[in-house]
Amino acid sequence: MYKILEKTQFSEKVFKFRIEAPRMAKHAHAGQFLMVRANETGERVPFTLAGWNAEEGWVEFIFMVIGKTTEMLSTYNEGDSIKDVTGPLGVPTEMAEGPCAVIGGGVGLAIAYPVAKHLVETGHEVHAIMGARTKDLLLLEDQFRELLPDDHIHITTDDGSYGEKGVVTAPLERLLQEKAVTQVFCVGPVPMMKFSALTAEKYNTPITASLNPIMVDGTGMCGCCRVEVDGQTKFACVDGPDFDATKVDWNDLRARQAAYLTEEGQSLKAYEEANCACHR
Repeated sequence: MYKILEKTQFSEKVFKFRIEAPRMAKHAHAGQFLMVRANETGERVPFTLAGWNAEEGWVEFIFMVIGKTTEMLSTYNEGDSIKDVTGPLGVPTEMAEGPCAVIGGGVGLAIAYPVAKHLVETGHEVHAIMGARTKDLLLLEDQFRELLPDDHIHITTDDGSYGEKGVVTAPLERLLQEKAVTQVFCVGPVPMMKFSALTAEKYNTPITASLNPIMVDGTGMCGCCRVEVDGQTKFACVDGPDFDATKVDWNDLRARQAAYLTEEGQSLKAYEEANCACHR
């Protein structure tokens, strides 16, 4: 059992858990992830490491309430315990020397922040491009501002409620035109990563994407997290989650992510109905 040391709520549906996991904290690196099972009958779901402290013995992950498992996790509180947490899994993020743009969209900012922090700590100049649908869904702004100078932070919102109205490719293109960065890291919704890749490719700039396909075991045995990269089948949990974004088959990835939307909706509905019945 893994004790929840701290619960933070960023918005109506976005939460952060800090859990007691001293052995994981000693081996954690930016870009890696955890497999989490809430209880005895729960499914296993992946969450990227959002933070860790080896001395204090904790790791953190951020999640948005979307389906049954995240709905269930949102009801857990400080002092409660999660049944299983496995990690750190996946290959850590590594970038070549030179100035970088780190792009995070939505909950992807939870992944972008530790990557940006790692790059700063290893001597890179970093520009952070932070995207969200609206101001209320923008994550970790304070942490990014503590890490980077203001002129290296670029914020976009779809509705224009904060920062620049539009999408992350606009500030990315400006940075590429100015030759302010020589490589890019992106993580977030598939369309955002796809168009970030197309933008970087236009300027012959290397771009890495952290992919988020459906996972079951996180060890490469189930095959559910397979992605097509440069015409070859890769497993995101053991070969990634980072891949050359210009070589990813984005249409295949998006189709795989949507494969079980009906079943996920049915599972969430059944869970909500059961909980309503329990409280009558």
